[in-house]
Amino acid sequence: MKIAADTVVSIDYVLTNDAGEVLDRSGDEPLAYLHGHENIVPGLEAALDGLSVGDATQAKLTPDQGYGERDDKKIRQISRTELPPGMEIEVGEALQGQDEDGNIFPLWVVKTDAESITLDGNHPLAGQNLNFDVTVREIRAATEEELHHGHVHGPGGHHHH
Repeated sequence: MKIAADTVVSIDYVLTNDAGEVLDRSGDEPLAYLHGHENIVPGLEAALDGLSVGDATQAKLTPDQGYGERDDKKIRQISRTELPPGMEIEVGEALQGQDEDGNIFPLWVVKTDAESITLDGNHPLAGQNLNFDVTVREIRAATEEELHHGHVHGPGGHHHH
């Protein structure tokens, strides 16, 4: 079986930046994702298309194939009074924002002081080249439920609580 749309793919990966620093890696269990459903960055999905179990590949992605370019308009400062009283906020933490249409999006805390919090809507890896070293561990057909939900259920995937 080859990696194609609507297959569940399990991969081991190491992600490094151009300086060779490890930014992320799969843990003890491979990462499982639903191919063709934007579960992973577009450039990596394209690089894995058509591979088989046991295949290894290296994908060097530019920002437009990964998390996009940085956009300074996505950085905003809010007053601490806009948050629930007593809410502890730490730099590096991800919060959820909501736009006028009700779409949820992540915001990363980049700076805090006594009066305000600076939030960044750019992904922390936006603007960076991403270097993936990937080995394909498993490929299977997605279930109807996974296709309906648009993500993997079970080991290595998304779990509903």
